[in-house]
Amino acid sequence: MRERFDLRVALPRLPGLVVGLVAFGGGIALMAQAGIGLGPWEAFHQGISVHTGIALGTVSILLGVPILLLWWPLGERPGLGTLINVLLIGLATNAGQAVIPVQTQPVAQLLMMLAGVVVIGAGSGLYLAADLGPGPRDGLMTGIHHRFGWSIQRSRTAIELTVLGAAFLLGGTIGLGTITFAFGIGPVVQIMLRVFDREGRVSRRRVVRALEQTPGTVGE
Repeated sequence: MRERFDLRVALPRLPGLVVGLVAFGGGIALMAQAGIGLGPWEAFHQGISVHTGIALGTVSILLGVPILLLWWPLGERPGLGTLINVLLIGLATNAGQAVIPVQTQPVAQLLMMLAGVVVIGAGSGLYLAADLGPGPRDGLMTGIHHRFGWSIQRSRTAIELTVLGAAFLLGGTIGLGTITFAFGIGPVVQIMLRVFDREGRVSRRRVVRALEQTPGTVGE
């Protein structure tokens, strides 16, 4: 945990973290401008945006802190990357929507939506591999992964489907993009972690967590 705030450890990893977070926000903007459905979290944010008039990325920023409270029973803890995440993804989303044109042709919409899913998955893999603390929403995923031993894919899919229900109740836009994201993002993130987390930081953290929770070991 301490190394997530140690600048000597963090500085070499910051470029990957920042690129990953900006890519994540850009992927959200791609899906938003495609216009055929947002990911569950973004549809949830959009539902809140519709009721409050607050921009999509700004809603993401404002909800970051309350979501962090859900980490505590899972044993997940924040890091420098968590704090940067709360601000940077929302800002990148707002900036992306300002420069990426809205698509109206079906083929262009489909391609942009698929690109958004892949870009979000790549961004997730990059910043999670930096191991400077997951973002509020991905912290739920990694917390379940570490606590219950679920795969990243299974954890992410379960969360996305739960949030999807809340998005529907709030009136967020749900479409082909939403369904594609809900079932596709887990496998994409898992693949991207294999590419970007070659040192196995995320996997090692699960092993350490298990040892800490076993009587008679270092966590006793």
